[in-house]
Amino acid sequence: MLPIRKRRKRNKPRILIVTPEITYLPNGMGNMANRMTAKAGGLADVSSSLVAALYDLGADVHVALPHYRRMFNIDAANLISDEIRAYMSKLSRARIHLAEDRCFYYRDSVYGNDEWTNVNVALAFQREVINNIIPSVDPDLVHCNDWMTGLIPAVARRLNIPSLFTVHNIHTYKLTLQRIEDAGIDAANFWKYLFYDWPPYNYESTRETNPIDLLASGIFASHYINTVSPTFLDEIAQGQHSFVPDNIRFEITQKQKNNCAVGILNAPDPSNNPATDAYLTTTYIPENHADGKAINKAALQEQCGLTLNPKAPILFWPSRLDPVQKGCQLFADILYRIVNRYWDDGLQVAIVANGSYQDVFHRIVRQHDFHGRVAVCNFYEPLSRLGYAGSDFMLIPSLFEPCGLPQMISSIYGSLPIARDTGGLHDTVTHLDVANNKGNGFVFETYDSNGLAWAIDQAMAFYRLPQNVKEKQIERIMKQSTHNFSHHVTAKHYFNIYEKMLERPLVKEF
Repeated sequence: MLPIRKRRKRNKPRILIVTPEITYLPNGMGNMANRMTAKAGGLADVSSSLVAALYDLGADVHVALPHYRRMFNIDAANLISDEIRAYMSKLSRARIHLAEDRCFYYRDSVYGNDEWTNVNVALAFQREVINNIIPSVDPDLVHCNDWMTGLIPAVARRLNIPSLFTVHNIHTYKLTLQRIEDAGIDAANFWKYLFYDWPPYNYESTRETNPIDLLASGIFASHYINTVSPTFLDEIAQGQHSFVPDNIRFEITQKQKNNCAVGILNAPDPSNNPATDAYLTTTYIPENHADGKAINKAALQEQCGLTLNPKAPILFWPSRLDPVQKGCQLFADILYRIVNRYWDDGLQVAIVANGSYQDVFHRIVRQHDFHGRVAVCNFYEPLSRLGYAGSDFMLIPSLFEPCGLPQMISSIYGSLPIARDTGGLHDTVTHLDVANNKGNGFVFETYDSNGLAWAIDQAMAFYRLPQNVKEKQIERIMKQSTHNFSHHVTAKHYFNIYEKMLERPLVKEF
């Protein structure tokens, strides 16, 4: 491990981004950058966009990843040791730093189905970052992401390196110092900066019996934190969500009180663009969206088994069918009522999502013979993209939402979101006000089926407006959303935090 060092000033501050997930990396960062994809959720997209934006800006950015050889399409079994060393040497001259351990090599997903596997992978990753990558990179700032990197801010604090910790999801594991040290991490160097179930008296009495919370430790030890939307940060601090453990809520609240916490919205992947999306039947731009969406609507109806009807308004459900968070039970409660209320309008519903509630929707379709009006399909990326392009409205009535991406994507594609007023939805969806040329969707506050039904009624009232009025609003919404919901905007917010922490600019000009 590096000795505690005095802060020195390079010409360019060196940023190390530590993440268990990635979607892509800039080609200039190494010959294998375009083959490195290991994605479980939005963390991968945010990490990729941030690294790419920093790299394009000319910043000295480095990234630490587990070496998922199978997911990176590296056949480890067919590489002799000399070839592996040559391959790693090329990466080391670039700015990609792969944590090496056999537990990564043959994985086909970032996370497993059991706690033991997930914790072992997280410990192996952090061991390599702490023991090898941080000493070799010698960063000026470390940016960590979620519980799998929860020990690293404590190490950074001991080394006098500023650290940012991003909370993407409220998910954590607990383990003891003994298990951490059995994994090859010398926790005695930084144990005082970790978060325990109860206040530790000394190292010896703490080692075997006082569990460490990985997510809470990352929050506690870091110099600065961020959540993935401003409103979700406020909701946590105000105690609005019972699923947030008290210790994590307390630590986030303390960071916010000390002006060391901020919410930064995620942004959709740049491929979510109707002007270039290869999955669409035809591409379109805001100025010709009416024609483009009409063609994609017909394709969506055909592929989902809906009745071909160019005048039918389509409600689209793209999020997983999870009744704990996503509110699919609210929609199930009113599906019969809504379809019948707007039967003469030809209302159709396209559900392209997996989850425990899929069977419930299948039963409703069979019971009421809604075939041709309501389609329930398994998630499939090309079909989901077509859903955004071919639908008129997108449903996201979540109980809570740390950030959410569907509402941003749908606005970019000209499918107006119907959303509950919570978390990241509050920050990205405002109620449409046609008279004042404002808003981008339809928002309800009370989390129940009547609230959702009211919002759908508002959407249908908009659908019945004259075509020229609707087209003007949708064109405006698409343009504004493309500008506002972008990785460039997200990256700029992270740059501002970095520069605040470093007390100097990342590059000469930005």
